[in-house]
Amino acid sequence: MYAVIETGGKQYRVEEGDVISVEKLDEEVGANVSFKEVLVVGKPNETLVGTPYVEGATVKAEVVENGKAKKVVIFKYKAKKDSRKKQGHRQPYTKLQIKAIAVKAAKAE
Repeated sequence: MYAVIETGGKQYRVEEGDVISVEKLDEEVGANVSFKEVLVVGKPNETLVGTPYVEGATVKAEVVENGKAKKVVIFKYKAKKDSRKKQGHRQPYTKLQIKAIAVKAAKAE
């Protein structure tokens, strides 16, 4: 079973056991995180698509690591003007391990 979750303004396709890097979350290492913003849940026989989210679906994950990515160097210059500007940036991230994907059964009407 797989799910598509939304966090940090991005979407991630995850399965149980996956390790993903997402935008930094304010959680400590070892903490459990639950995502209710599940867009799609794919089962072997069916696919549930939310409008915009699948009701009753949750994805549980554990925080493995908080860190910073490699430095990205931004270098701007204007030719023949002796103008140079160098900047660097390290994006913070949180590494998660997906523990469970759960979907509550919908009520029959």
